[in-house]
Amino acid sequence: MTAISFDDFLKVDIRVGIIRQADPFPEARKPAYKLWVDFGDDIGIKKSSAQLTANYTPEMLVGRQVLAVVNFPPRQIGPVMSEVLVLGIPDATGEVVLLAPEREVPLGGRIY
Repeated sequence: MTAISFDDFLKVDIRVGIIRQADPFPEARKPAYKLWVDFGDDIGIKKSSAQLTANYTPEMLVGRQVLAVVNFPPRQIGPVMSEVLVLGIPDATGEVVLLAPEREVPLGGRIY
């Protein structure tokens, strides 16, 4: 593992948002959902593609607060332009479990 400086860490802009819409993404190579994540007035709603189908249904995702990197360049994933990277960690089988604040917090809050 390579050590980074605190200034390097500050370059990664991780914010809290709430999933407003989650739809199946059948065009994706691996099972995924299209997400619309609301980061509040300053950042707005951003799209993402996320491979969450093993642990979540779209209904489970809507209304859930999540953490996401908001300052990566957009990435084309099939017909969807993914604008943010929603963060997760692998469960015991390697499937994604979302990272989220332990309680509701204001949208757009930056981690520190």
